[in-house]
Amino acid sequence: MRSFGRIKSRPIKPRQAALMDSLLPEIRCPDRPFDPRDLKPGADQVWLEIGFGGGEHMAAQAARAPDTLILGAEPFQNGVASALRHIDEQGLANVRLHDGDVRDLMARLPEASLDRVFILFPDPWPKARHNKRRLVQAELIADLARLMKPGGRLRFATDWADYADWTLERFLASPHFDWPAARADDWRVPPADHITTRYEEKRLGDCAPVFLDLVRT
Repeated sequence: MRSFGRIKSRPIKPRQAALMDSLLPEIRCPDRPFDPRDLKPGADQVWLEIGFGGGEHMAAQAARAPDTLILGAEPFQNGVASALRHIDEQGLANVRLHDGDVRDLMARLPEASLDRVFILFPDPWPKARHNKRRLVQAELIADLARLMKPGGRLRFATDWADYADWTLERFLASPHFDWPAARADDWRVPPADHITTRYEEKRLGDCAPVFLDLVRT
């Protein structure tokens, strides 16, 4: 396990615990190499949300795009349990979950299999000595370049100024990603299809949310 955050905190509510036993096995991503389109034949696109937190954003996007298959990865068990509740309540049939480190999931996916990726408000590890624990590293970017189709879009959001700079520097160091922003509103204003979550509303960082929409070249 390469995730540095907590795997579990408070006790999981009984209803969500029941979904961990019943629904999760049905929608869990295979533990072997697989083509995501086999999980939803006829899907028009495949999206990946890395670190979906409580699942609010992932579920809302899935409801908006029922013909899109959305893969979600999250090691935090309370978040997985919360996401299962959203999936169950909304009757979503186009979400598949990986309850673990996203890098293990990515290793099982074929090249050019993803149309879109979301990395929203990941743990900032703001202390300099902990920066190496940040999700966004050169190795992850190389894996994303392998998995994303040319023209695929990646959205990174954070409310920590240093993490925004860190991320942009590393993605632009890759020959496989471009940042087409032309004006400040392109990163200061939430994109039209963004869904604000309760976590984002807490404003726990040191700046207003920054949204980096990058393109796989």
